[in-house]
Amino acid sequence: MTSYTPGMASSDDRSTRDRLLDAFEQLLVDGGGRAATLDAVAAAAGVSKGGLLYHFHSKDELVEGMLERLYDQADADVALMRAAPEGPVDFYIETSVDSGSAFDRALIAASRVAQENDSRAAAALAKVRDGWFEVLAEHLGDDPLARTIQLIGDGLYFDDSTGLRDPDALAHVREVLRRLDVL
Repeated sequence: MTSYTPGMASSDDRSTRDRLLDAFEQLLVDGGGRAATLDAVAAAAGVSKGGLLYHFHSKDELVEGMLERLYDQADADVALMRAAPEGPVDFYIETSVDSGSAFDRALIAASRVAQENDSRAAAALAKVRDGWFEVLAEHLGDDPLARTIQLIGDGLYFDDSTGLRDPDALAHVREVLRRLDVL
């Protein structure tokens, strides 16, 4: 899901870069921006601070790298959504849970950065949502219905990621969407 970054010398460099971004995202998810210091990122990735600084000169560059990778992951998700045999609506609803995937971690990490008033992260999350909305709206031909389904997905994700986890939530949503002849 991640793309090649110009100027990278080898696959080992890419692996280190991804490990650093993985560590940064996980620290953001677990403890927010204050926990995601350069020293903590280097330690969590098993890299020296010099190794981190070789790839990312600052925390700001880590955020940029994380958001670039998020865009790649979102593009891949939108492509899967468009091609889903069960259709985009069912795909969107089915994937509106925190599966623990790298994409989920990236979304949560970006939301932590956005909560700290970082306009880049807020814009990235808006762009991701716009991509999903575009597929839903094209498929349904109804913008208000597409937005409603997106908000239902947001609710499912919130329910799941906060630990509330109503085990019947997805079944209830599917039943209502079938009644509306959306599924």
